[in-house]
Amino acid sequence: MRRVFLEMEKLKNLNSGLGQFCNNIGDQFQSLNPENLNLDFYLPASQTGAFGDQFNYIKQHAFHKFLPPKSHKYDVWHCLHQDSHYLPNNKNTKLILTIHDLNFLENYAGLKQKRKLLRLQKKVNKASAITVISKYTEKVVKKNLEIKVPIHLIYNGYSLKENNQEPSVNLSKFNDYFFSIGIISEKKNFHVLVSLLEHFDKKHLVLAGNNTSNYAQQILALAKSKKVDDRLHLIGNIDENNKYHLYNNCEAFVFPSMSEGFGLPVVEAMSLGKPVFLSTLTSLPEVGGNEAYYWKSFEAKKMAEVVEKGLKDYSTDNQKAKRIMEWAKQFSWEKAANSYLNLYETI
Repeated sequence: MRRVFLEMEKLKNLNSGLGQFCNNIGDQFQSLNPENLNLDFYLPASQTGAFGDQFNYIKQHAFHKFLPPKSHKYDVWHCLHQDSHYLPNNKNTKLILTIHDLNFLENYAGLKQKRKLLRLQKKVNKASAITVISKYTEKVVKKNLEIKVPIHLIYNGYSLKENNQEPSVNLSKFNDYFFSIGIISEKKNFHVLVSLLEHFDKKHLVLAGNNTSNYAQQILALAKSKKVDDRLHLIGNIDENNKYHLYNNCEAFVFPSMSEGFGLPVVEAMSLGKPVFLSTLTSLPEVGGNEAYYWKSFEAKKMAEVVEKGLKDYSTDNQKAKRIMEWAKQFSWEKAANSYLNLYETI
């Protein structure tokens, strides 16, 4: 029976995209419970036992960066993100490397960028297979790295579930609102949404995510300068219950991000049949498809025009919400987990 090492160090932050990725894949492995594979989860001590007692757990320690867990007993070693410090030291162990994005190409330049590319190339050179989460990521990987092994496209899924519990967030104080969620950082481009409040003077904007960053404070300052701060709500990180209700009750989901390897919140919003307004950058057109609405410009007036047209189209097309939900169904964590398990067996 093959033995698989699953590097899930990113479970240390369940509110991050990578933390959610690891958690959802692990949950599906628990549901599928493969009988022909032994799965060993490498994760923070606080997450030991997270996926049931049928699996083995290895607690993460700081010294593993210098002396990784022994890999000779593993047939497959899966690093679930490209920045992993924990690689197999046995040449007979097959390494699978999942690459989510190459966002550092935009964040760094010159020597720093070259160093990061070189570090990633060394990992790629050790891999027996590469997996990517979007065609866009695959395109960027092939452009910037030398790939001599198969690349497998395995889309992420979504885990948003209907929830009948009352939300702890008071939705009534927002009235009609646009919603967005993510790490509040410059690459998400959330500040351009503030100008929408000037054009939609009855609407509120709710942003969920860490609201203590410098960028979050800049967004608040911009809203104050435009005198719309009473309709901007940076509510911090939220749990799954509140997230469901915020999606379900919003008028539209707005996501002007400039850098996405996949864009999970887009699929979550679409799974409830909500109209989504996205940038045309990176992977978002791939994930949103023909059922999303797109901003080709971040100029305030043009953004508002797209939203006005989109909301009108959505309200007059009685099949639109159904088509949006059907589109979202193609992105499934069960489907993703099965693809990974099949890869472990065939590699």
